[in-house]
Amino acid sequence: MRPFLDKDFLLTTPTAQRLYHEHAEGKPIYDYHCHIDPKEIYEDRRFDDLAQVWLGGDHYKWRLMRSNGVDERYITGDVSGREKFQKFAEALPRAIGNPMYHWCHLELKNYFGYTGVLSPATAQEVWDLAEDRLRNDPAMSARGLILGSNVAMVGTTDDPCSDLKWHEKLAADDSFPVQVCPSFRPDPALNIQKAGFADYIGKLSDTVGFPIASVEDVRRALTARIEYFDAHGCRAADHGLDYMVYGELTDARADALLARVMAGGAPTREEAEGWQTALLLHCAREYRRLGWVMQLHFSCVRNPNSRMLAALGPDTGFDCMASADNCAAAYRLMDALERENSLPKTILYSLDPADNAWLDTLIGAFQGPEVPGKIQHGAAWWFNDSYHGMREHMTSLASLSLLGNFVGMLTDSRSLLSYARHEYFRRILCDLIGGWVENGMYPDDPDVLGGLVEDISYRNAKRYFRL
Repeated sequence: MRPFLDKDFLLTTPTAQRLYHEHAEGKPIYDYHCHIDPKEIYEDRRFDDLAQVWLGGDHYKWRLMRSNGVDERYITGDVSGREKFQKFAEALPRAIGNPMYHWCHLELKNYFGYTGVLSPATAQEVWDLAEDRLRNDPAMSARGLILGSNVAMVGTTDDPCSDLKWHEKLAADDSFPVQVCPSFRPDPALNIQKAGFADYIGKLSDTVGFPIASVEDVRRALTARIEYFDAHGCRAADHGLDYMVYGELTDARADALLARVMAGGAPTREEAEGWQTALLLHCAREYRRLGWVMQLHFSCVRNPNSRMLAALGPDTGFDCMASADNCAAAYRLMDALERENSLPKTILYSLDPADNAWLDTLIGAFQGPEVPGKIQHGAAWWFNDSYHGMREHMTSLASLSLLGNFVGMLTDSRSLLSYARHEYFRRILCDLIGGWVENGMYPDDPDVLGGLVEDISYRNAKRYFRL
C-alpha cells in the first residue's frame, strides 16, 4: 500500500515519476485565467486566519460543506473562522474520490508544511500551525504566496468599465517581478436578457464619455475599452455564456431592441441571441486585430437555486452543469469569423464533459498558421478538473487533436492557494504520458518526452499569450 500524498503521488510508473520530477515539478506557472483581485496583490494582503485565506471565496469548499448538511451560517455567515473551519474539517473526510480532498492536502502541505491528514480530530492542530505561519512568516502574504508558487504571470478577470488602476500600480512596481495582466470580460454588455443590463449600459456610457443609443454605439464603446485594456497589457478576453449562441439580427432591429430594453422591456430568446452574436462577432474582430486570445466558457446553469440567489447573490457556489446542443452555434460563429479572416486565437471550454469529442474535432477544422494550436479545447473546467475529468479531457484531446500543443492548466479561482491545482494537473499529465510510454504506445525518448511535458505545463501558454 502506497502512503498518502508522498513524493510520487498519482505517479504510477517510473517514467511518470521521472517526467514529473525532472520536467514539471517547480516549473513556472502561467495562470492565464483566474479571479484574483489585483488590489490584493498590489497591497500585498495578509490574512487573519486560515478560514480567511482557505475558505473565503472558495466555492468548491462551500459546496462540499453544504453537501454535508452544514448550516449556511457556518459557510457564509458571521460565526468565527475557527467554527467554520471545524465544520469543513468534519466534512472533508467524507470527500473520498473528490479532487477537493487532494487539493486541500496539497495546499496544507505546500503552503503550511502540514503532512498529516485533516479531520475533526486534527482541526485544532492545523489551525494553530496555520495561525503561526500566517502571523509570522513574511511569505504568507498575497505576493509571497504567488512568488512561492513560482508564478510568472497572473491573468485577472476585469470589467470593461474598470479603470485598471491596480494593474497600473503593479506594472510600475519593479519590486514584484510577476506579470499581472487584465482580461476583458464584457458579459454585462452582451447579456441583454439578464437583470441589470440597462444600468450597465448607463455605466458603460459614463465610462466612455458618450451616449449609447444604438448597437453601433455599443460597438464603439467596447472598442474604446478594448484599446484601453490593450494599452494596459491585456492579452485575452473571456466570455461566460450559458450556451453557445449564433443568431441573426440586423442593426435596425438591434437598435429597436436596445430602446425597448432600456425602457424596461424584455427581449425574446431569438432577439437576445442575435444581440449577443452581433457583439461577439465585433469583439472577436477586435481581438484578432490586437492579437488577443478569445476565451468562451459555456454549458453552465447559473444560479438555479433562486432562494439562495436572493439570499446570497450570484457566484456563491450554486451553479451547475448544463446540457445543450452547442456544436452548431459554435461552428457557425467560428465560420462567420473565418470567412472574413477575423477568427482570433480561441479557447473553448465546456462545462459538459459530453462535449469533449465534438470540441476536439471542431478545433481541428479552424486551425491556422499564426501559432501551433491556434484553436484550443481549454483545460477541464470547474466541475471537470478532477482526476478522471482531466484524464478524460486530455485523452480525448490526444486522440482527436494534438495534445503537445495544449496550453495546459489554469486556476479559474479566487483563492491564492489554488496554485496547488497546477501541481495536481502536472502529476496527472505525467502519469498519463508515462503510462502510454510504458505500454509501448510511444517511444521512450527522454528529450522529446521532457519537451512535451514542459510545453504543456507552461511553455505553450507562454507562447500562446505572447508573454
